Amino acid sequence: MIVGAGFAGYRTARELSRMARGKAEITLLNPTDYFLYLPLLPQVAAGILEPRRVTVSLSGTLPRVRLVLGEADALDLDARTVRYTGPEGDTGTLEYDRLVLAAGSVNKLLPIPGVAEHAHGFRGLPEALYLRDHVTRQVELAAAADDPESCSARCTFVVVGAGYTGTEVAAHGQLFTDAQVRKHPLREGMRPRWILLDIAERVMPEMDERLSRTADRVLRERGVDVRMGTSVKEATPTGVLLSDGEFVDTHTLVWCVGVRPDPLAESLGLPMERGRLLVDPYLQVPGRPEVFACGDAAAVPDLENPGQFTPMTAQHAWRHGKTCAHNVAASLGVGERRPYRHGDLGFVVDLGGTKAAANPFGVPLSGPLAGAVTRGYHLAAMPGNRVRVAADWLLDAVLPRQAVQLGLVRSWSVPLDTASPELVRMPDADGDGGKEGGRNQPSEPARNQPGGEPARNQPGGEPARNQPGGEPARNQPGGEPAKNQPGGEPAKNQPGGEPAKNQPGGEPAKNQPGGEPAHPAPGPVKRTDPDMKPDHPTEGEA
Repeated sequence: MIVGAGFAGYRTARELSRMARGKAEITLLNPTDYFLYLPLLPQVAAGILEPRRVTVSLSGTLPRVRLVLGEADALDLDARTVRYTGPEGDTGTLEYDRLVLAAGSVNKLLPIPGVAEHAHGFRGLPEALYLRDHVTRQVELAAAADDPESCSARCTFVVVGAGYTGTEVAAHGQLFTDAQVRKHPLREGMRPRWILLDIAERVMPEMDERLSRTADRVLRERGVDVRMGTSVKEATPTGVLLSDGEFVDTHTLVWCVGVRPDPLAESLGLPMERGRLLVDPYLQVPGRPEVFACGDAAAVPDLENPGQFTPMTAQHAWRHGKTCAHNVAASLGVGERRPYRHGDLGFVVDLGGTKAAANPFGVPLSGPLAGAVTRGYHLAAMPGNRVRVAADWLLDAVLPRQAVQLGLVRSWSVPLDTASPELVRMPDADGDGGKEGGRNQPSEPARNQPGGEPARNQPGGEPARNQPGGEPARNQPGGEPAKNQPGGEPAKNQPGGEPAKNQPGGEPAKNQPGGEPAHPAPGPVKRTDPDMKPDHPTEGEA
């Protein structure tokens, strides 16, 4: 049983499937049916790659692995069972002989007022799709605004966190918005502004200083306002208050300060290290030889640096998966187990266009050569879709991007405080979906919620039409005739009818003066998450 199909879980399933050759039943539990290649997610938000290019089908690439769609809710180590909830709300229990916990990580939260309500993370495909639509919409609204201050606020985008992800989001974002105003006669004078903040002393402090200087230079030349030693003190609906006292008017706050382990690991009651499950060099949980953990959810000893643990990066998670698969097979009598050791292959950061920063095997590179090495590395590392990704890169080089908003993901669908960034938030039972910017609006309580109207057919509720004791439906025998039907009540705005809302003499519409407040957007979807203590930002997407 493998819980999670990120870099570590997917690699474990693939290697174990190859080694087992049908002699073992391998079950993969994951909320989605795809593996997400996170390093290319900023290019999805910038309109370079289509969303499906960075996703790899689990059932298509793991034919001998049983895929179960769902989120793990609880693990019973004594009974060797995993309880999960499926995508349609159904629950189930799975048994195992060997368990691999590879649940990954989620957005890291810090105790800053307003951030959880007004910022959006960048850990899943829904968040990238939302950001692409949101940025496009802000530029279009700014172009139509009569007020210069409103135009400036909508054209200002704040990214918090200058690690791998935040740096790439700001770099690609500046190119994306510049392309939307360039050569557009009605948008002359608009200046999209991207601000990159971090409390660190330099951009990407975890990288070699020469690469950090390269990234910093590219960002500043492109027009990104890079502010080191600065962070957000408070977030509001109209902007952010910075730690240096400046208030920046903006409608966009992207939260890229790092990640924290999935809270599922803490529910086991086993020894932890800063939210990660402690394992030995063989990726086994001490005292539980049948339980393995890898990826961001595991604190794996770094044998190259005694006393430390491997960082939460995709590069380590991918290698964890291979070692974990071999050790699981060894525990079943196939081969010998091996400790996890690694060698630093270097890092690559795509800054958009032909710009990049890379140090393959310790050799620092910049400019077009670094760009070629960076994209070559990604093509080699991706487990699928290589031709499609390369084709999108080629088309982006010769054709203008399509800056359109599809409206597939709304702001309330991707809350920052969630243990499932790979899933969009679902509407409530009434089907009320909420709307863009609908958070923190005065709202009518939902049915069956405290203070709300009870739902039909619920105790104390109004019986549904055509149900026993209920009001007969219109146009049914004994029912009220429909409006505009013979004998029926005339429709609104028809002769003799009730005036429509917002019409003279009519009932005011919701959210209008004197009107009933709009339906609320449902609250964040998250598993039980113990109290977290903020720690140092850690990037895990490179």
